[in-house]
Amino acid sequence: MLCLWRTKIIVVGDSLFKEGYSSIGSVAVQRRREHAVTVGKERREALMRTKRLCRVGVSSDENADVPVDDDMMDEEQSVLEDQTLKAVEELKHAIGYQGKGAMQKRVNALRELRRLLSKSEYPPVEAALEAGAMPTLVQCLSFGSPDEQLLEAAWCLTNIAAGQPEETKALLPALPLLIAHIGEKSSLPVAEQCAWALGNVAGEGQELRNILLSQGALQPLARMMLPNKGSTVRTAAWALSNLIKGPDPKAATELIRIDGVPDAILRHMKKGDEELATEVAWVVVYLTALSNVATSMLAKTDLLQILVDRLASSNSLQLLIPVLRSLGNLVAGDSYESAWVLSNIAAGSVEHKKLIRSSEAVLLLIRLLSTAPFDIRKEVAYVLGNLCVAPSEGSGRPNLIVEHLVSLVGRGCLGGFVDLVKSADVEAARLGLQFLELVLRGMPNGEGPKLVEAEDGIDAMERFQFHENEDLRNMANELVDKYFGEDYGIDS
Repeated sequence: MLCLWRTKIIVVGDSLFKEGYSSIGSVAVQRRREHAVTVGKERREALMRTKRLCRVGVSSDENADVPVDDDMMDEEQSVLEDQTLKAVEELKHAIGYQGKGAMQKRVNALRELRRLLSKSEYPPVEAALEAGAMPTLVQCLSFGSPDEQLLEAAWCLTNIAAGQPEETKALLPALPLLIAHIGEKSSLPVAEQCAWALGNVAGEGQELRNILLSQGALQPLARMMLPNKGSTVRTAAWALSNLIKGPDPKAATELIRIDGVPDAILRHMKKGDEELATEVAWVVVYLTALSNVATSMLAKTDLLQILVDRLASSNSLQLLIPVLRSLGNLVAGDSYESAWVLSNIAAGSVEHKKLIRSSEAVLLLIRLLSTAPFDIRKEVAYVLGNLCVAPSEGSGRPNLIVEHLVSLVGRGCLGGFVDLVKSADVEAARLGLQFLELVLRGMPNGEGPKLVEAEDGIDAMERFQFHENEDLRNMANELVDKYFGEDYGIDS
């Protein structure tokens, strides 16, 4: 049985069967939502860590932005841990001190602990927790505390939350206060630092996301995304993308229904700088991937045109190549996020597909299919493939939109899909084989086999004759047998 195009794209998964197959349809939907959680590990960490250490503070206060001491990076971990134990004890002492200059003493002690938690590639979080830092930091978040104290305490908590799972879970007692301090009455630096800490907590997994949602983190984070204040909005959008990424679609649906959120998304995607647009695009990715309500609402706006404009105008790809080479991770800018979101919309109604096909996006996507970094080409392939199919009536293969297929093949995309078939990446090869099946099956006048042969597609498929992946092996062999069997070429 041939694999078909997924309806919505979350992550690279094990199954590409479409919901049209009644025997596996519900499984495909469930997998799509379950795999949403793994985006943080499979894609997000390559762009920017799901959890982020805060090395430079959000405040413009010169006292908050203490430069990194390069010498500290070379010190033995045991020395760093000893310093951390001492810093926690100093903080406890400062909290109990009631004499002259008590507030500044607390701030100085917090700043020293924050400095130690910010400087090493492997912050001494375990040592801080074992020394009893958490109850003291929670106490420093109490209402009525000066902003400088709140900021330093939230910064410490941010970097503790960037640690290992059990270290992140240690923040549970602090969550209600962190959420409270992202409210409208808080100063922007404090609110942003608290949002950063919450984003790290949300990045840990579904259990902590559910706790944050039950404690009311969604609404105040959404409000933080509404203004036009770049740094604050970026942090809020990043935290929201961690918070709503499923697999339960409830949070995504709730977010899109908050007054002002759809307008803010459009505004930031259209007018925001590339960093801001990238963070907001990740919010759109999860909205369109998890929530049919969100997809429907956004499809009625001019989001599509905004994404097309981003594809046309962004210079991000020029920056992606050196970053990919230096970091060895997937690094994606606006073109990548836009392609992914377009993929989710492309999986919607035929009218949405027509809007995309008639726009300048198609030529841009075809160019990206041939020239972009490998992982971007895979995401573009989802978009182009989804443009050519419509939901099936009942079980079976999806219906072809022949005019879309003819148009895309005529514009030269087939070679890009054959290149994906030849790649060592299983998911990319699957995408390529899927598109070849569409061409072989759907091109008018039986032209499909000749077109595939002209692009060296037969050789590409025959490479899977003894492939270890059973699905790909069966897929490729079936296509070769069916369309290039004994009778192929007799009439030519």
